Amino acid sequence: MVTATKKVLIALVVLVIAGAGGGYYYLQNREKPDTAARAYLQAWEKGDYARMNALALSAPAKFAEVYEGIPDDMDATEYSFELGEVTSEGDSAVAKFEANWVLKGLGNFRYDTALDLERKEGKWQVVWSPESVHPDFSVNSTFERTLTWPQRGQLQTFDGKPITEERGMVVVGIEPRRVKDRAAMTQVLVDNLQVDRAKINAQLDQPGLRGDWFLPVAEIPAERYESVKPIIYPVPGLVFQNKQQRLTPTPEFARHIIGTVGEVTAEGLEKLGEPYRAGDQVGRTGLESAFEKQLAGKPAMELRITTPDGSNNKVLLSNEGEPAQNVKTTLSVPAQNAAETALAGVKQPAAIVVVDIATSEVRAAVSRPINEFNRAFGGRYPPGSSFKVVTAATLLSSGVAPGQGASCPATINVGGRSFRNFEGEALGQTDFRQIFIHSCNTGFIDLTSRLDDGKMVEGAGAFGFNKDYDFPLNAAGGSYPEPKDATEKAASAIGQGRVLASPLHMATVAGAAAGGGWQAPKLAAGEASEKLPIDAAVAESLRSLMSAVVAEGTGTRAQVPGKQIGGKTGTAEFGNDRPPKTHAWFIGFSGEYAFAVLVEGGGVGGQVAAPIAAKLVVGL
Repeated sequence: MVTATKKVLIALVVLVIAGAGGGYYYLQNREKPDTAARAYLQAWEKGDYARMNALALSAPAKFAEVYEGIPDDMDATEYSFELGEVTSEGDSAVAKFEANWVLKGLGNFRYDTALDLERKEGKWQVVWSPESVHPDFSVNSTFERTLTWPQRGQLQTFDGKPITEERGMVVVGIEPRRVKDRAAMTQVLVDNLQVDRAKINAQLDQPGLRGDWFLPVAEIPAERYESVKPIIYPVPGLVFQNKQQRLTPTPEFARHIIGTVGEVTAEGLEKLGEPYRAGDQVGRTGLESAFEKQLAGKPAMELRITTPDGSNNKVLLSNEGEPAQNVKTTLSVPAQNAAETALAGVKQPAAIVVVDIATSEVRAAVSRPINEFNRAFGGRYPPGSSFKVVTAATLLSSGVAPGQGASCPATINVGGRSFRNFEGEALGQTDFRQIFIHSCNTGFIDLTSRLDDGKMVEGAGAFGFNKDYDFPLNAAGGSYPEPKDATEKAASAIGQGRVLASPLHMATVAGAAAGGGWQAPKLAAGEASEKLPIDAAVAESLRSLMSAVVAEGTGTRAQVPGKQIGGKTGTAEFGNDRPPKTHAWFIGFSGEYAFAVLVEGGGVGGQVAAPIAAKLVVGL
């Protein structure tokens, strides 16, 4: 039974509990501005724009779109918001916070702003305003990132002259919907820009043509455009686009070496990383690619707040970037022109490499066809008898003298395999000089059979075979595997078997003979490399023997009146045909240059490669 006293106590307890609940409710209302502001900022960090919208009053119709685009517009990798002081008065509150964005290429972007809050029906909500995004933000604002690349650096010759330069170009095109008089417009293009009439018609008559398409018909230097602008600009239908073009002395000048510049690929973006973006122009091949970072520099970057009408265009964050650098190569324009002229008209795949004898710097390199891989640097071929320069040096260093007696039979059998001379030639009993200048296979095989097994490996190593060298482009050196048996030793002595070399490497072999020591080739100026010296007496004998090849031996078609030339022909067998097909080689030196000429499947070196070498020397 409940007494009156107990009823009083129960009533007091109820009142106490009710009072405590009211206090709790009151404290909760006091904390709600902080809670609502924190929840809003946390939702922003998570990209939960629906939650943000639910916590906001007066939010714009495209609330989510405004916020979704901000990280991409800023190019942000991460972002966070730290709630600061929250002040309230009645049903209004202000919550200050710091925004911290990490932007690609620009680093941290911090700023302070605030959220306005309002309590309605006991619930605190964010009163949305553009300033809650950024103090300078407005309803139509967007963040905008800009990258401005410096003018690309030049690739230069070994003596500092420009090979490449940026040139302003104007692309002349047709916008079909603007054309009023097709015949008159066409005549203006034919008369003033020498555009082919058929090209214009093909562009305008293509299936599915849309009126707003831009149809390019000509590309001219900016200065030429200015001279014809009064005539072509007013013609209805003609439209114009400006662009920068990377130019070399001629369109095909050292194409495989210089390379190309074009829009970066997805693979290139992944490789290059920051600060590159889709659409950037980068070195795609050759030295343009190998020295991309130096040639490109670093772009100036800005983060702006902009509006379509231009009423807001404020820079929020920026850096100045870094200027591009010129890259000095080892190339020579006259030498490159000479090499390209020498290969003009050659139908088979072919290559020429020219190096400076004193430094082994590449002065010129040509590979044809132009649209195939760079066989001058990357091709690996049996060198054939051009390798006899290496074999001769090994024999000379082993005590064989040019006048020493030697035999040159028509054939020689080694390990069950019969080796013969070109066209079955036989000199009989003669001397080493005659064996060299007439490229007698059997004589070389006979003499090298007397050498220790490791001697030829050592001799090849003295000319850079089996050595890696640092080179900015993909390049193959020379490979001389240790022979497995006497038969392979015989084949290797005459540049066959498993012996392989690139035209680049064989040019350095000729340079070693002419300069008294082998050096790895170089393509960027200022690089140094160790020189492997050749005994002075051996080098002198080599130069004399190679000069005799051109004067009276297999290389007479390389003669040029008034020029001192030394060289070695090569006719290198390859494939399984019978009789085998052959590459035509000639390696040599004249003046300050050494060089290698290769014609794939060209036939006889003395008949095919030697005349090309003569044309080269005329231009050097």
